[in-house]
Amino acid sequence: MKKDSNMTTKQLLPLFLAAGTLTACSMAPRYDQPIAPVAAQWPASSGIAPVTAAQTAEQPHVADIGWRNMFKSPKLQSLIESSLANNRDLRVATLNIEAARASYRIQRSDLLPSINASGSALRQRSSENSSTTGHPEITSVYGANIGITAYELDLFGRVRSLGNRAINQYLATAEGRRAAQTTLVAEVANAYLTYLADVELLQLTESTLKTQLDSYDLIKRSYDLGARSQLDVSQAATQVETARANRAQYQRQVEQDKNALTLLVGKEIDPELLKPESLGSVSVMETLPEGVPSTVLLDRPDVRQAEYVLKGENANIGAARAAFFPIISLTGSAGFASDSLSSLFLAGSGGAWSFAPQVVLPIFQGERLWSNLNLAKTNREIAAAKYEKSIQNAFREVADALVARLTYTDQLNAQQALVKASESAYTISKARYDQGTDSYLTLLDAQRSYFAAQQNEILVHQQSLANLVNLYKALGGGWK
Repeated sequence: MKKDSNMTTKQLLPLFLAAGTLTACSMAPRYDQPIAPVAAQWPASSGIAPVTAAQTAEQPHVADIGWRNMFKSPKLQSLIESSLANNRDLRVATLNIEAARASYRIQRSDLLPSINASGSALRQRSSENSSTTGHPEITSVYGANIGITAYELDLFGRVRSLGNRAINQYLATAEGRRAAQTTLVAEVANAYLTYLADVELLQLTESTLKTQLDSYDLIKRSYDLGARSQLDVSQAATQVETARANRAQYQRQVEQDKNALTLLVGKEIDPELLKPESLGSVSVMETLPEGVPSTVLLDRPDVRQAEYVLKGENANIGAARAAFFPIISLTGSAGFASDSLSSLFLAGSGGAWSFAPQVVLPIFQGERLWSNLNLAKTNREIAAAKYEKSIQNAFREVADALVARLTYTDQLNAQQALVKASESAYTISKARYDQGTDSYLTLLDAQRSYFAAQQNEILVHQQSLANLVNLYKALGGGWK
């Protein structure tokens, strides 16, 4: 007992530090990555034939293709760069990483004992009736201690399992940020393509309106001279008003496209970047890696995010299991005590210490522990289902984009041929109408067909470029 009474701070602290180095067993189940619930190869309709493992190894991943290599347009590159710096959704995703990192560090700190230094002073007066001397006394007690408060010996891995869950939540948040960037890059590119398409549609409509006005004026003069009927004048007026309505529609869409781009970019856009360029001048990488198996989807940021969430829930089961076992915690301190502040740290003041281990053994918790364990297992199954669903969604997105890539080329070629044929039909109809061979109704049908064909050509061109953007995103590109 005498030896214990002479223990100093230097002798006591190593005991706590040694306790902190005890290895903990883990009660978390072994993590096995779920089998991807999709085919190993893309559907035959995608146009990609199965390849060998050696051929697959030679193919670069789309995730390694930076967005600057994908989008060659300087204006589009500037818009994407500004969005990555200013978009508020991406900023929130980045701040969420910082929050998750802080949460992990907080949880990880429980693996080590918390050492605190404290100082105290007590000065009190005793009445003559309570004093041992029969006279009033004033006493002083000063103390300085360093100690550990309620440090849990993680013998059954509860704290470590919670730490593993926290690190997986952090990693999931980091992947979520990458997924947010991938989505943002694709959204900016698609918004810009939509803006250019609507500008071209507006220009086409304005050109058509001018032609319709010229035609209306000519027919009206002919009518005044008695060479045309009132029906021709009314039909020409119908075409003019239709073109005006279309112009108002596309004017509205162009302004709304600008607003959408501004929101994505996160700041006011330089007017120079909004000066229209033709869709044909927007250079997008058309040759993406082919022959890759569907397992490449496991590298998509959103799929990896779902897997980290699953790993975190798997680790949480270990914490729920460890709660069934005793919790051993240590509390202790060692320091100095003296009745005089000036002599607090002098020889003889040391030797004030306390050591209070505590064991808490759960006996009856009203099914709380079993319910927590069942909840942890259920959450893991939910996370596993979400992980598998994310793979299935990714597979569908890629398969859809691959199928569309095959058909958009043929559709665009056919649409361009249709424009030429419609233009020829319109030219012939106009000549026949001018000669009095055909009615004005025939000319109107030719005009409408020609205008519709031109509209559809612009839309198909925009959709074919947007499909390449979506394929790039679906294969996991855009975050580098």
